[in-house]
Amino acid sequence: MKKLLLAIAMVAFSFTANAQEANGQTAKGKWLVEGNTGFGAAHSASTGFQLSSIDTPLGTETIWGVGAEAGYFIMDDLAVKFGLGYNDLGTVDAFSYKVGAKYYISSMIPVQVDYSGNSEDASFLGLQAGYAVFLGDMVSIEPGLRYNLGLGDSDGVNTLQFNVGFALHF
Repeated sequence: MKKLLLAIAMVAFSFTANAQEANGQTAKGKWLVEGNTGFGAAHSASTGFQLSSIDTPLGTETIWGVGAEAGYFIMDDLAVKFGLGYNDLGTVDAFSYKVGAKYYISSMIPVQVDYSGNSEDASFLGLQAGYAVFLGDMVSIEPGLRYNLGLGDSDGVNTLQFNVGFALHF
């Protein structure tokens, strides 16, 4: 029984050590494809997955969105990103886009700055930070916080979100 427990512990330790060695996943020339879930305030220019309800004078409306992002590492730990999404905002539909950059501090702490907007003329400056847990050579889970600062017609429409991102690195 002790040998079995020791073998399980050794396998778990080697998986953990291998999973946190992130240098290869964020190396120059690699691609990144990710989907994010947004918890908190609804964001009209989201390129992630979101679902929320809002109360209006006419009743409750469901707001939802779906999208994805992709990036290319132009140097170790620095990716240039773009994203596309679709959002059903209750009374209106909007297609959204995002362009920005994502930098992995120590290959494990992603920090992102981006500009996002939608077909309804809403635009936002996004700031995001979190932690990347690498589950092998190609997959990471990236929980983090995101702040969307409204610009132009969206001035004063700021949102704070808790995100959980799922990324493929290849």
